Amino acid sequence: MATKINIKNIPLGYQSFISNGRHSLVGDEPITSKGTDVGFSPEDFMLSSLAMCKVATVRYIARKNNWNIRDVDGELEMNVQRGAGGKLSTHIKVAIQIEGDLTEAQKLQLLQEADACYVHRMIEGTWNIESASNL
Repeated sequence: MATKINIKNIPLGYQSFISNGRHSLVGDEPITSKGTDVGFSPEDFMLSSLAMCKVATVRYIARKNNWNIRDVDGELEMNVQRGAGGKLSTHIKVAIQIEGDLTEAQKLQLLQEADACYVHRMIEGTWNIESASNL
């Protein structure tokens, strides 16, 4: 099933109202980019998608294996460098803490599963983004 997002950008800063038809979010650019900083930036949304997928995957696999876990906390940091010809190179540092009654082997397996989450695989996969067209 396709994912569909609708977005309405208003003249104040770069404020955008984002909806998937069931839930809504506010996005914006930081003040340093002439936004009003009332919501996540586009980069924040991308990184948070990856973070959520990783920690949700850890919980899913733990439940599937009947492993007793409590909190799963993640911290992701993204650094983007501009290279030759304007090409971007992105490095994401990932740290995940899993609380629970687990062996080191179980924790390692959960971390490996996190690295194979759907969004991680999607980002590393092939993308075909069509040029924008007028609605």
